[in-house]
Amino acid sequence: MTALTNPLSKPSYPPPRPLHRRTYSSSSSSSSSRSRIVSAAVSVSNSETRDREKLKRLFAEARRRCHLDPTEGVPFTLDDFHSALDRSPSPACDVGAKVRGTIVATDADGAYVDVPAKSSAFLPLREACLHKIKHVTEAGLRPGSQEEFVIIGENAEDGSLVLSLRSVQHDLAWERCRQLKAEDVVVHGNVVGENKGGLTVIVEGLHGFVPSSQISKTSTTGFLNKDLPLKFVEVDKEQSQLVLSNRTAMMDGHDQLVIGSVVLGNVLSVKSYGALIDMGGFTGLLHISQISHERISDIASILQPGDTLKVMVMSHDCERNRVNLSTKKLEPTPGDMIHNPKLVFEKADEMAEIFKQRISQVEEMASSMILKYQSESGLGLGSRGV
Repeated sequence: MTALTNPLSKPSYPPPRPLHRRTYSSSSSSSSSRSRIVSAAVSVSNSETRDREKLKRLFAEARRRCHLDPTEGVPFTLDDFHSALDRSPSPACDVGAKVRGTIVATDADGAYVDVPAKSSAFLPLREACLHKIKHVTEAGLRPGSQEEFVIIGENAEDGSLVLSLRSVQHDLAWERCRQLKAEDVVVHGNVVGENKGGLTVIVEGLHGFVPSSQISKTSTTGFLNKDLPLKFVEVDKEQSQLVLSNRTAMMDGHDQLVIGSVVLGNVLSVKSYGALIDMGGFTGLLHISQISHERISDIASILQPGDTLKVMVMSHDCERNRVNLSTKKLEPTPGDMIHNPKLVFEKADEMAEIFKQRISQVEEMASSMILKYQSESGLGLGSRGV
């Protein structure tokens, strides 16, 4: 109540705490201690301050030099630097130069390539492969693929390079043809054109020519879109001449046709007397009497053009270019070519071996009989070889 009736009265506070003075045993030692502490603190502070000031001055000087004269102390000028940069070797960007790049993306028109010389380059679809393709992926080109390209031009709009793989493959194809000619091997070419002078073929992605005199058949028609066995006659990249021979390849192929051997063939056509069989570029006759042990009245009921079958070589006349074939000798059971041709295909090699063994036995028996006859008739060689 007193506080309410006397609002101006002073508030009461707790009494102040008494002050305690610190006493020292000796005034001289106290003074000395304080002096040492103060002088040490001043010494550290002065050293740090000097170092900081020194660093500030150095940074300030460096900043000033960068702004006012950035090339001070450099033994060459900016013009010298640009001149040296122009003289430094860099990837050639001239037409015909080769450059290595990485494919980064593909589309229906071609592929986008990252090359060191430019920020971007483009590989058109038509330049992606020697062969005709519908998409670059058919040539094995995918993002991440690294290839060596030939520069064939520059895009006028954005300055990007236009590249070609076809040119690189073209050079490799010529080299491959030279090797094949040196090895004297038989290759297969697809006929893309025919006229009285000969055939135009595609070999290793290159256009070659087969003169009519080098074709095994007298006619130069009926070959279009077919594959022919060929041998190289002339390979001249500088003159763009690639000449081949079908006749030479056929002769080599005929040398490999051993009587009793089994050959894979395709039915070319069916006649009343038999079927013509294509065996990798040369043709043989499968006579109606050599199709099966059972009698056949209609060959078309058994064989159709395009059918694939295994046949045995029965005879081979190289001079007349005639090969006689048989499936009759390959039948495990008489009539299998009519009732189970698949079994004949599967057992062909096995049956051919049995046939060869029988032929060998017959030849041995014939030889023995001849020797016996000569011995009994006195027609053998005498002791004096007469």
